[in-house]
Amino acid sequence: MLKVSPWKGIIIFGKRRNLSPHFLGPFKVLARVGLQAYKLELRPEMAGIHNTFHVCYLRKCLAEEESVIPLSEIFVDETNRCVEEPEAILERKIKVLRHKEIVMVKIQWKHHRGSNVTWEAEEDLKRRYPHLSK
Repeated sequence: MLKVSPWKGIIIFGKRRNLSPHFLGPFKVLARVGLQAYKLELRPEMAGIHNTFHVCYLRKCLAEEESVIPLSEIFVDETNRCVEEPEAILERKIKVLRHKEIVMVKIQWKHHRGSNVTWEAEEDLKRRYPHLSK
């Protein structure tokens, strides 16, 4: 991960002010330059930036590589909200409360990496995604 917070005001990365990211990445390390610098493989939109950085601007990325979602796979609707689509219903169970029972379904989501399975109420899921039924 590349620390970009000292570049605020010089280069704008996405959002402005408090919403601007502190780190960009992850980037692939191409080579070690000396004792305290690394050469990174930068994205094409960062072509104006030199690709060698001191270690104080770098942080180790602790996320798994498969959990990183490319921007091309993120779908945003007209209200600037991320659109998530369920892929399949994997399992059903009944959650018993004091006076009622709720049917819970285990959903596998599209465009999720890592933990892409969650438990959702079947009633809410049918209301939001009427096309999904098993």
